[in-house]
Amino acid sequence: MSKLYDPIKRHLAIEKLVTKENFSKKLRKYYRFRADRWYGGIATADAVGCGLLCKFCWTSDKVLYRPNDVGDFYEPKDVALRLIKIAEIKNFSQIRISGGEPTIGKDHLLNLLNILEGFEGYTFILETNGILIGNDPNYAKELSKYRFIHVRVSLKGCNEEEFTTLTGAKPEGFQLQLRALKNLIDMNVKCHPAVMISFSHQNNFKELVKRIEKIDSKLANNIEIEELILYGKVAERLKKYNLKPITSYQPDKIPNELI
Repeated sequence: MSKLYDPIKRHLAIEKLVTKENFSKKLRKYYRFRADRWYGGIATADAVGCGLLCKFCWTSDKVLYRPNDVGDFYEPKDVALRLIKIAEIKNFSQIRISGGEPTIGKDHLLNLLNILEGFEGYTFILETNGILIGNDPNYAKELSKYRFIHVRVSLKGCNEEEFTTLTGAKPEGFQLQLRALKNLIDMNVKCHPAVMISFSHQNNFKELVKRIEKIDSKLANNIEIEELILYGKVAERLKKYNLKPITSYQPDKIPNELI
């Protein structure tokens, strides 16, 4: 087995590549702004940079492995206005950051949320792997200031072993994901766990539910099941790592209830 990486250290290392300050403005790299079909329709900013190297990731090799070579730096105001414009054109009420890990560059994210707070009627869905929120309880406290956000913590597998298999990171990272849920609940931040179960056996999922119940019983009743979509890049990566999903969907055959 190749050497496992520390997910916290890798998040912080990536942060140095995809964030910068310009005249006190907190900039972050993005490579795309778009309207997307998930959640019934959502305005999306695709950020560059993630601290995990998921072997089932749908992003391109360039975005995943070479953050220096892709995207442009945007200040929070530019990102906010682009998202709001897409939402207005498409009549969406939801906005998000996807593509990379949105909690990288906390100052940029908080400044962005400050601006978005001025636009009424929108929900900001924060899709995160939870590593940085789990490592820093104060992160959840700062997010609690914004009542229009909902945090979706995407768990990579059902336990430490699956987490390491799917990400190549040290297994302690899975505990940080669960701790992120606890930190968010402790700070009364609206959230729910999403679990990639395409590589998990049923018993492992049942054990995960028990662990989540210990954090909060309502969370355990609100687990989003995430299953693999075999986009071209995903299938290519699975073959490379010799990973065989138990369940998966072709991109054109996703059940409507999962969109």
